[in-house]
Amino acid sequence: MLSCRHCQSALHEVFIDLGSAPPSNAFLRAEDLNRPELYFPLKVFTCQACGLVQVDELQGHEALFSSDYVYFSSISSSWVEHARRHVERSVDRLGLGPGSLVLEIASNDGYLLQHVQARGIPCLGIEPTHSTAQAARARGIESIEQFFGREFAQRLAQERGHADWIVGNNVLAHVPDINDFVAGLKAALAPGGCITLEFPHLQQLVEQAQFDTIYHEHFSYLGFATVRRILAAQGLAVWDVEQLPSHGGSLRVWAGHAESSPSELPSVAALLAQELAAGMEEPAFYRSLQARADAIKHQLLRFLLEQKAAGKTVLAYGAAAKGCTLLNYAGLRPDLLAAVADASPHKQGRFLPGSRIPVVRPEELLAARPDFVLLLPWNLRTELEVQLAAIRGWGGQFVVAVPELQVF
Repeated sequence: MLSCRHCQSALHEVFIDLGSAPPSNAFLRAEDLNRPELYFPLKVFTCQACGLVQVDELQGHEALFSSDYVYFSSISSSWVEHARRHVERSVDRLGLGPGSLVLEIASNDGYLLQHVQARGIPCLGIEPTHSTAQAARARGIESIEQFFGREFAQRLAQERGHADWIVGNNVLAHVPDINDFVAGLKAALAPGGCITLEFPHLQQLVEQAQFDTIYHEHFSYLGFATVRRILAAQGLAVWDVEQLPSHGGSLRVWAGHAESSPSELPSVAALLAQELAAGMEEPAFYRSLQARADAIKHQLLRFLLEQKAAGKTVLAYGAAAKGCTLLNYAGLRPDLLAAVADASPHKQGRFLPGSRIPVVRPEELLAARPDFVLLLPWNLRTELEVQLAAIRGWGGQFVVAVPELQVF
């Protein structure tokens, strides 16, 4: 019997079952195509005691976040701009300066800390994947290749001092031992310091049927009330929260030591009331996603089969993790979707895990002049529609599958 990774209660309630799939960032090289792939169940549970939605850690996180990790945050210009705005506001709000220390957990390729560094503020990145940490160092950003937790945080605080601002963007969902991770935040934080954590909001995932954001690297799916409880259990208090449009609807929580945290702002009570009104404390809220995911899968398959029968060409853009979940759950192969284009040179020339669809350069997609381009990272729809505007020149159209099939 599985146990909740936060409160250790037995897990009985199935949130969604997406069958089995390989890890979403386990891209294949050509020489891998004649070898077997490892598939793992992608079955997600809701803890009825604390509300944490979670998948079991069937493969160690060290394997999921390996040295040749292919996700580089700076590929998305809109995400880099999002990070720049966050830094500018936070530096002013928290009164940071040359005597401060900023620590980012899962700092990736330096997409955010480059803006901290530009303000003349000392900063340090903690990033377990060698490929992205190396890219950050090329920007002159000090990066330690390490998974973050309590023991490491205690050593770091002794050696480098406590951090005045700890940033964790899209990392809280990625840690298998969420209690140890949050205890590490507490240990690394200076008295009077601030932690900001961003993560996709579970309410939006359910209401917008964003089942494709579920994959093995995401161990947890987070509502605000649950995150507040998890932080409180380690002596941290949330004093502000923002609702953001990024990743289809995310939250940014501001937290500090419970004993010295600023007074709680009205935004906290307002969001707790919003989740309560949405029914997030009731089991029925979590039982609607499976049927909607199945409907999305059937809509996409029907569309692709109709275009195939009509002699039309459909290619995809964005070899993102969410795309891998969607394509694998739909059982797609290159006969219905011949290629996926991506701007990342780290993915080009490889093949998507599971579906084994080849990843090509954007120039190859445009040269093929497809009738339709399926945008897999639907959260970047506006950005990608501008980047790929040339397809309008031959009458091409865009398609998104989530939360329902749209052709535009």
